[in-house]
Amino acid sequence: MIKPLTQYAKASGCGCKIQPAVLQEILQGFTLDSAAFPHLVLGNSGGDDCSVYDLGGGKYLLQTVDFFTPLVNDAKVFGMAAAANALSDVWAMGGKPIMANAVMGWPIDTLPVSQAREVMQGAIEVCNAAWVPLAGGHTIDIPEPMFGLSVTGLVDSANLKTNAGAKAGDVLILTKPLGLGMLSAAHKRGLTSLEQDEILYKWIVQTNHVGSILGGISGVHAITDVTGFGLAGHLLELCKASGLGSVVESNKLPRIVEAETFASQFVLPDNAMRNWNAYEGEIDMRDAGAFAWLVDPQSSGGLLLSVGATSLGEVESALRAAQCFHQTIGEMVEINSLTPGKILSVI
Repeated sequence: MIKPLTQYAKASGCGCKIQPAVLQEILQGFTLDSAAFPHLVLGNSGGDDCSVYDLGGGKYLLQTVDFFTPLVNDAKVFGMAAAANALSDVWAMGGKPIMANAVMGWPIDTLPVSQAREVMQGAIEVCNAAWVPLAGGHTIDIPEPMFGLSVTGLVDSANLKTNAGAKAGDVLILTKPLGLGMLSAAHKRGLTSLEQDEILYKWIVQTNHVGSILGGISGVHAITDVTGFGLAGHLLELCKASGLGSVVESNKLPRIVEAETFASQFVLPDNAMRNWNAYEGEIDMRDAGAFAWLVDPQSSGGLLLSVGATSLGEVESALRAAQCFHQTIGEMVEINSLTPGKILSVI
């Protein structure tokens, strides 16, 4: 008998990411020497969403790969979410995806090929809607199903957005509400209602294509997307790359109403606590009620923007024109304004 798709994987969606502390151990000593590769603008040193190569003539090439295990039991929705999640890396750099290749692992002896085709169909639909050709790919036969994309993009050099560009006084904006990891964990455990599933599906297949528009706004100083390390983890990466601290107002965090029951019951993906263990020493957590929402791994989460205060109106107008959800959640600050040893303060 074929089980629900999520039961074939140890973890779901971006919850399958290797925990931050272990990832640092794996990568220790492997930071690229940019002097050896003069055309490499960004490599693996800053936690950015893409590697960046200078093509000359004011054009940069963006490259990323992102894949994960099933976060929902609907195979087509899984493919759509995985595609949206991978394409997001290019949009989070202010760029435009121009081509993608599929990365698929499938247990051929366990799951039917027809389900694999549904996953691929979902990905093709998302790519087609974004005018990105899904041009090829690679498949392997493995015990746990997984799917994602390798994505190539382009960006004008002046429009590149990185983790290192944030400035003190910037306003922090989030473009999707939090709680996707909790909903997917509950879905995997058979705890969600049809209504909760529909809300989960709605957000995980929504793309972050507005990033290519935001790249053209000079007052947007930094962008990243919020995925497996949770809001806290990705905000900390941005802070460290920019040499700043940040303050998040707990009562401004956008929360998916349908996930609140699971937050109160601490129905979280397994790596939520591993996330916390990796960075708890850097956070001044003054509101414990924000805990679950900060560490929750977001699969196909929203963009986190660091925006100059004088450009806030222009950015909000662009987001409204794109019919994109957005919520101001805090600000970037000088690190010496925070409790010594802390980088993020949650009030």
